[in-house]
Amino acid sequence: MTPPEPTEVFARVVAWQRRAGRHGLPWQGTRDPYRVWLSEIMLQQTQVATVLRYYERFVARFANVHALAAAPLDEVLAAWSGLGYYRRARLLHRCAQVVVQQHGGRFPCDFATLRTLPGIGDSTAAAIAAFCAGERVSILDGNVRRVLMRLWADDRDPAAVATQRDLWTRAQGLVPATATPADMAAYTQGLMDLGATVCTRLRPRCDACPLSDRCQAHRAGTPTAWPRPRARAPRRTERWWLLVLRRDDGACWLQRRASGGIWGGLWAPPVLTEPQGDQGLRAWLQRAGLTATWAPPQPHALTHRDLALHWVVVPWTDAAGEALAHVPGVQVDQGAWWSPAEALVLGLPAPVRGWLASAAVSRTSSSR
Repeated sequence: MTPPEPTEVFARVVAWQRRAGRHGLPWQGTRDPYRVWLSEIMLQQTQVATVLRYYERFVARFANVHALAAAPLDEVLAAWSGLGYYRRARLLHRCAQVVVQQHGGRFPCDFATLRTLPGIGDSTAAAIAAFCAGERVSILDGNVRRVLMRLWADDRDPAAVATQRDLWTRAQGLVPATATPADMAAYTQGLMDLGATVCTRLRPRCDACPLSDRCQAHRAGTPTAWPRPRARAPRRTERWWLLVLRRDDGACWLQRRASGGIWGGLWAPPVLTEPQGDQGLRAWLQRAGLTATWAPPQPHALTHRDLALHWVVVPWTDAAGEALAHVPGVQVDQGAWWSPAEALVLGLPAPVRGWLASAAVSRTSSSR
């Protein structure tokens, strides 16, 4: 089996996408760089089915880059809540502000300028440039990297800088100088579709692939052997105790978390972790003479770890206030009291949003 000619790969992917690729997604069929950019950022490490639940609602709320740039960060984070990887939302907001401040609100379409904007990497810049301007530049996200490394049976470490640099060069070599804007849009979408629906990580559908007869990994009979598997850290579970301080009027104390790490920049009850969690919290409650309601742990899966969330609801009293300074994780200068209903406009982690929504419904029902 001989490797396919570069122009053959391009032509096959374009033809396949037009015949069998994904069509009708809400971000397709537009050359508006703002909308393409939003979809590309949302789709990073997030499945299409999940993004479909957010994209149109997000665009309705922030119709253009000016609206997004002018919105408070909390409003953006609230609209993003549940998509995860909240650093993307913070960079999205910052990028919109840069576009307004430095580019007059006109979103760039060329790869070189796009690459200078906050939160836009090479592959995202290439996608926007290809879709919106027909620029002849190839994407190379994780899915596309897998397609190409299987095509060439590339045994190198996909995470190595030298490997990625060479793959960029080879991927760009697949794009002919004569490619039209329409071809570039189909080719870019086709690479995405192949990686997401055909050349998948665990169960590749080689019978549906337009490149299978030239694919070195398919010829070897073990396509899942490529790319070379990386050693993964064992998945671990962390126990978090969420201290819900609640006043008689139902308001809860929430504080903004530091920008880095899990739930960075979002509002949440004070979080205690081991070893200050269970035993330390019980000791504090006992010293303060406080009674708490302990809910069964709630599982919450993240990409690389699992959380066991323990909700501990403490009625607010003078004794609670006096003892508050001794509770690790409580940042008095970074928090505020919010009614559950009012708090839903904030940027909240999905489990916190769910808890507050239930509390708001419960309080509304009890007041009738």
